[in-house]
Amino acid sequence: MAIRRRDFLKSSAIAAASLVLPRFARGTETASIYDIERFGNARILHLTDTHAQLNPVYFREPSVNIGIGEMTGRPPHLVGHAFLEHFGIRPDSADAYAFTSVEFEKSAGRFGKLGGFAHLKTLIDRLRSDVGDKHAMLVDGGDLWQGTGLANIMQGRDMVEVANLLGIEAMTGHWEFTYGEQVLRENLEHFKGEFLAQNVFLTEEAAFNDAPAFDKATGRVFKPSTIREIGGHRVAIIGQAFPYVPIAHPKRFTPDWTFGIREEELQKHVDALRGADKVDAVILLSHNGIDVDLKLASRVTGIDVILGGHTHDAVPQPIAVKNAGGTTLVTNAGSNGKFLGVLDLALDKGKVSDVKYHLLPVYSELLKPDPAMAELIGKLRAPHVTDWVDKIATPDRLLYRRDNFAGPIDELICTALRSELDAEIALSPGFRWGITALSGQPLTMEDVLAETAITYPETYVQEMTGTEIKDVLEDICDNLFNPDPYYQQGGDMVRAGGLSYTCSPTNAIGSRISELKLTNGKALSASRHYKVAGWASVNGQQGAPVWDVVGKYLRSGRMFRERLGTGVSLKGVDGNPGIAG
Repeated sequence: MAIRRRDFLKSSAIAAASLVLPRFARGTETASIYDIERFGNARILHLTDTHAQLNPVYFREPSVNIGIGEMTGRPPHLVGHAFLEHFGIRPDSADAYAFTSVEFEKSAGRFGKLGGFAHLKTLIDRLRSDVGDKHAMLVDGGDLWQGTGLANIMQGRDMVEVANLLGIEAMTGHWEFTYGEQVLRENLEHFKGEFLAQNVFLTEEAAFNDAPAFDKATGRVFKPSTIREIGGHRVAIIGQAFPYVPIAHPKRFTPDWTFGIREEELQKHVDALRGADKVDAVILLSHNGIDVDLKLASRVTGIDVILGGHTHDAVPQPIAVKNAGGTTLVTNAGSNGKFLGVLDLALDKGKVSDVKYHLLPVYSELLKPDPAMAELIGKLRAPHVTDWVDKIATPDRLLYRRDNFAGPIDELICTALRSELDAEIALSPGFRWGITALSGQPLTMEDVLAETAITYPETYVQEMTGTEIKDVLEDICDNLFNPDPYYQQGGDMVRAGGLSYTCSPTNAIGSRISELKLTNGKALSASRHYKVAGWASVNGQQGAPVWDVVGKYLRSGRMFRERLGTGVSLKGVDGNPGIAG
């Protein structure tokens, strides 16, 4: 096997001991927490799921992230104090703030915002220089170009410029595909790194019509991997794009392409890299989501490390997965620019002898912003954000998105949809991207766009029967809790406004959702038609963009008079450590 088990356990113990950060006050000018002892001869720096957040942000980690079946009680399905205990993190530490929702608002005042590309640039340059540029490589796991109003209006071009200055050498994708093939290819022409995706192929019709592809013989649309010499050794980076793009998003964005996990093709490619190309290490740069990666690691041999993304799980230590060929380490590096993964490899001929891994929180107050990056960000923002920076509301509660079933941000969106579109029920997608706003922090249109900026934002109102509404909830719930990770697509549960229900995550599909009630307490009737509002439909819609609807509602001042949200009751998961106590 590529990685010695005893050495990994030894290095993991060292990593766990180093997780607890010293306490620091606002304005502290030391960044000694980023002094990582040099190890091995190759360093891979890993970003993922930044969602175009150019400036530092608040982002609350989930208090509900339920694992079922084999994943019960295992990372990443640990939250709150269960997470802290598992990884040996002090509850009052900076790491507790970065990795969990424990006392989030109190800690936010103490430790400040995280991320920001000017701060990332400073940290990345430092970690590169610590080992020498020929010994380091920076990769991005996707969801780089989408997530803000600026990225949406510039169709990701701003993030291409930022990525070039940051020095990203390879990336894969997910939301990047929602700009459509033409924009994607135009952006990639300006990207100085390589876009890798072993699992994107032409459809049969597109291949017949001689559509553009990296390899016409196989039908692969993009280059599947790259081989880089790092520290005098050959390191292969394979790209794994989000497997479910045409299902999770409108198919019109990628009509000529077919996706999927492509396990068989991946195994063949790994074997070729190990055999004919004689690489010393194989790294999978994945946007599968961590549960999918864990299953993949148990079935595909020859991969040393999976650098994972998509599910936004910040996992401090790699998870070792045994397979027929040895052991693969699986990581996931959070979101919003909050974290930077540092993978140090000790490489020998044809193998990885040892590994150390750190997932570093990017504390903006401990890192001076890089002047060149700060200047570029200012230049990119200046023509577009003038109309977005004025206060439109001031929340009287913490607004966040990330949780399996509900979050105040989406409750607010649902309330706005119901109010402005005169609907009984509202549905909002379980997106995991978006920022957190503190109570009393002024909200701007830029903040609203950070929760809603997509290329298919149109709202809609339609009639649905009670049976149809339940079927939608059951289908999406199965996407979240199907015991086979290959049937999970990585989003959270659709948010429902004006409706409460009970969910039993451990039940089979069709029997997880029950006790559906309207806000007036009346049970949902199977045959009655209800007026339902929503947005982000995979089918074309004609309504106003959701940000306009939410903006109008916020400016009305009604959010403080109307009840936010609905109730979701859980059954069969008592004591699950994926639910904060």
